[in-house]
Amino acid sequence: MFTDSHLLLQSISEAIFMLDKGGYITYANPAATVITGYSATELLTKHLSLLYTHQDDMIKADYELGLAFKNGRFSAQVLKTKKDATTFWADMIVSPVYDQQNTWTGYSCILHDISKKKKHELELRKNEENYRLMVEGIKDYSIFLLDTTGHILTWNDGAKRLVGYFSDEIIGKHFSIFYTAQDLQNKKPEQELAIAIETGRYEEEGWRVKKNGSAFWATIVLTPLYNKRNRLIGFSKITRDLTERKQSEDTLHESEERYRSLVEQVSDYGIFMLDENGKIISWNKGAKRIKGYTEEEIIGKNFAIFYSEEDNLNGKPPYELKIARAEGKYEEEGWRVRKDGSQFWANVVITAVYNTNGTLIGFSKVTRDLTERKLGEKSLKESHERYRLLADQLTTMNEALSYTNQELQRSNESLQQFAYIASHDLQEPLRKVQSFGDILKSQYGVQLGEGIDYLERMQSAANRMSVLIRDLLLYARITTRPKALSQVSLSEVVESVMSDLEVLIAETGAQVAIDPLPMVRGDKSQLGQLVQNLLSNALKFRRQGVIPVICIRAKWVSAADLPPSIKPAHKADTFLCMEVVDNGIGFEEKYLDRMFQIFQRLHGKNQYGGTGIGLAICEKIVLDYGGAMTAYSQPGQGATFCVYLPGSVNNG
Repeated sequence: MFTDSHLLLQSISEAIFMLDKGGYITYANPAATVITGYSATELLTKHLSLLYTHQDDMIKADYELGLAFKNGRFSAQVLKTKKDATTFWADMIVSPVYDQQNTWTGYSCILHDISKKKKHELELRKNEENYRLMVEGIKDYSIFLLDTTGHILTWNDGAKRLVGYFSDEIIGKHFSIFYTAQDLQNKKPEQELAIAIETGRYEEEGWRVKKNGSAFWATIVLTPLYNKRNRLIGFSKITRDLTERKQSEDTLHESEERYRSLVEQVSDYGIFMLDENGKIISWNKGAKRIKGYTEEEIIGKNFAIFYSEEDNLNGKPPYELKIARAEGKYEEEGWRVRKDGSQFWANVVITAVYNTNGTLIGFSKVTRDLTERKLGEKSLKESHERYRLLADQLTTMNEALSYTNQELQRSNESLQQFAYIASHDLQEPLRKVQSFGDILKSQYGVQLGEGIDYLERMQSAANRMSVLIRDLLLYARITTRPKALSQVSLSEVVESVMSDLEVLIAETGAQVAIDPLPMVRGDKSQLGQLVQNLLSNALKFRRQGVIPVICIRAKWVSAADLPPSIKPAHKADTFLCMEVVDNGIGFEEKYLDRMFQIFQRLHGKNQYGGTGIGLAICEKIVLDYGGAMTAYSQPGQGATFCVYLPGSVNNG
């Protein structure tokens, strides 16, 4: 028997879908089949992207589902595709669904067909667009009427663009509001009206004032208007902005400000400037590479050229500028269009740019191509789905343990391969930032002037990011890479590290004393990394003007003799205690726990270099061996780092 809620869903005129967590359809009401043309059987188990206009657009569908889950709701007017490949406009609302225990079970999706309404809106928009194009034909002119005393009677869009006032702000005001204080003192507005009446016309060039207080150089024509009885009924006033011709030096200064602002906001590839209305006024090589347009082809075009037909019909480009103007910045991920018509998934940042007077002079736009990353995420997601299905099949076969071990090994290999790919994909953009920075310095160093400092800071940040990626990958691989356990001579490990740090030791004049060191069972490469990080730390945090003195020593201690604070991960009868002792700057022991946390630093990065990962790597290596690590120090009195490794190193 159907429940009341089920009968309601069956009778409602909107298309209603229930989706699982992955976005696959688990229920569709009768209206859904009528609107989409698919049968209920054809809809079930299909992904919501079946209804999207872009072929195989699972990326956009997953992105919108993610927004619904994050914000509790996602709604938009969208263009959807029916079974017969025709499209229809719909109001779409997606919401996450929870059961009685407040457990997230999937999504609900409602589609309301608004094709007729949208068609009417598009026709109105077309008429409005024709009117806008007509107005743009005289956009360089402000045209309005005055009464006989000089008060404003009418106001056009050109006037609004020119001086910044809306019609409801300016109608009824005296036209002297556009004049400088000096002109008002000299009664220039009244003189102009008198001359126009006397001679039939007044024309001049001079400074006028906008709503925001800024001045512009204008040519004005003031003409008296008479009725059929030759009675004065008012004046027409036409104003044109000639500031660019008059203020070339200010234009050059604003251009320099745009460039400075752009350099400060650079994060990736495609970088260009827009004017206040969204027209492109600059173009870089990264933008040409991503979008395919040359500078000659694109300058002067509106940036809406990069958006899909659906986005343009929905007014998305001007909406983005509106948000950037209101909030200072607009950022999103979405599909964009290249010159050849192909689409790419982009990260877009639009930032409002102001001059020193606080006047909006345009927008900077930074576009980054994330298509490969998105496709990689999709491939990884599909790979995980295949693994899940395989695991379900293995569960039904009484061979779970054997197959699970095989899958874990494959997953580990996949993770290592992914780490390699991530390392390459993250390092490559940084190398390009460095390379393009070198080109800028060599070819445009003179033009950059003081801007060369920002460029060098950008390159320095890219270099720090490269080192950070390397250290993070090293940190992540400690437990995923199998250890080659063998009997290792700690003396040989230390000698190898000393050789690698020979130049740094010589530069600092450090004195390194090495006591006799025993053999230990472990991985030679990881033990080398451990010693190198500890020795590098001792050399780095030296006292100014004091020759570094470092001692490396080791001894075997019984478990009973371990300090109370030392609690190794594995039990053993004996432990090797290796100590690295220095006479450096030391630290307060109350910060001991913080020292071994990733990215935690006790000193500023400008004072002492590094990524803040070194000691975290050391502790992770030691814990992976089942040992423990600690340190003792006082500020200005050096430090002692102690490593405890169990006598029989294993992972059990």
